[in-house]
Amino acid sequence: MPTVDQDRAQCRVFAFKEGLLSAVGHDVLLKVGRFRLEGEGDTLKASFEAGSLQVVDAMKQGRPNPGALSDKDKRTIEGYVRDDILHSRRYPTVTFEATEIERDEDGAEVTGDLTLHGRTRSVTARIDREGDELVTRVRLNQPDYGITPFKAMLGALKIQPGVEVELRVPADVLAE
Repeated sequence: MPTVDQDRAQCRVFAFKEGLLSAVGHDVLLKVGRFRLEGEGDTLKASFEAGSLQVVDAMKQGRPNPGALSDKDKRTIEGYVRDDILHSRRYPTVTFEATEIERDEDGAEVTGDLTLHGRTRSVTARIDREGDELVTRVRLNQPDYGITPFKAMLGALKIQPGVEVELRVPADVLAE
């Protein structure tokens, strides 16, 4: 069965700020440092190491904002994500297993079971070809998985409950 991991594919997470003090906060782009996807025919499985998320950059108006976060800021955010949000020691792995794949001329719609933070929910996502990659984006509501979104300063600065996950896989992987 063809397999791809973080060396050939990319999994990114976008977290968006809100609250009265959101002007002093940052939208944040993270990447999953370790993951594995397996797919063939109507089978698609994925596993992601929750403790491997790394801060790539702050985002401003939908674009990376290099230098807005110091290395210390990035390590602090990674610690919050790992220890206080995802509780990665207790829930080390995020998994997805497709239950249905519907293909069309533009790509596919995939429905499956996502287990995150110890809770399993059905998720449907569209997969489209963008150049030489297959790309999917899905918005996940953290409270659906028992996750309390980050907040500081008595809630005046917080992260929205919805985060966007983007997965990019070389299209030729399915041909291998």
